[in-house]
Amino acid sequence: MVEYRERDYGRNRQTGSRGAGRSSRDRARIAARRRRLRRRRRMMQIAMRIGMLAAAVFLIVLIAVKIGKPTSDRGTVSAAGLDESKGTKGPTKVIQTPPDYDVQLLTINEYSRPGTAIDEVNGIVVHYTANPGTTAMQNRSYFEGLKDSHDTSASSHFIIGMDGELVQCIPCNEVAYASNDRNNDTISVECCIPDDTGKFTDDTYKTLVHLIAWLCGRYGLTTEQVIRHYDITGKMCPKYYVEHEDAWDKLKRDVEQYIEDYGVLSEGAA
Repeated sequence: MVEYRERDYGRNRQTGSRGAGRSSRDRARIAARRRRLRRRRRMMQIAMRIGMLAAAVFLIVLIAVKIGKPTSDRGTVSAAGLDESKGTKGPTKVIQTPPDYDVQLLTINEYSRPGTAIDEVNGIVVHYTANPGTTAMQNRSYFEGLKDSHDTSASSHFIIGMDGELVQCIPCNEVAYASNDRNNDTISVECCIPDDTGKFTDDTYKTLVHLIAWLCGRYGLTTEQVIRHYDITGKMCPKYYVEHEDAWDKLKRDVEQYIEDYGVLSEGAA
């Protein structure tokens, strides 16, 4: 009986030892499982944060795009086919034929026709001659004479006389010395005047409206890109249309109306 108990006791001890070993492995497995769960939770938290950040960025971009869209319902006539109020392309009229003009190009020289190319036309600048009673050809001769007199640097792409005659002095793809900082991207138009008021004659006015309307169509410009010398430098030029803002606004409206009345749909307009 004693031996039996000792063997039984010994077997119990051995069994207890094996049980303790299994408990240790179980604890290791549980600890490993917990570590895996913690890693999964961390990964899920990171993924959630990334998702929230992406959603926030998307909302910011969406708001920025919405704010950046034009909201005004007003638009101007565009010979480039742009609906200024919506920023979309639509049917647009252009003037295909310019007014009659006499090409009297200046001699290339550093004082009135440098021969420098214009890369892109971004505007039309209206001037007045400031010498009442002179003709278009007289003003053209003055520009030509600067190559010899060296008095100053001055010229213009076009000159409109008091009878509506139109003279071209500089090719439209070259720089004219007329509009200071905007010489490199604008076409200049000088207008002759009968008196010190600086107001254009009816004939000068009609040719100017036709010329601007044609140039807008040729270069894809809007009436917002038709400006005065005054708008660049503050110089009182063209005098009457600086002193009478309403007359300047009317001139641009008349250009728009001329395009509407006499223009044809541009190529590709729907």
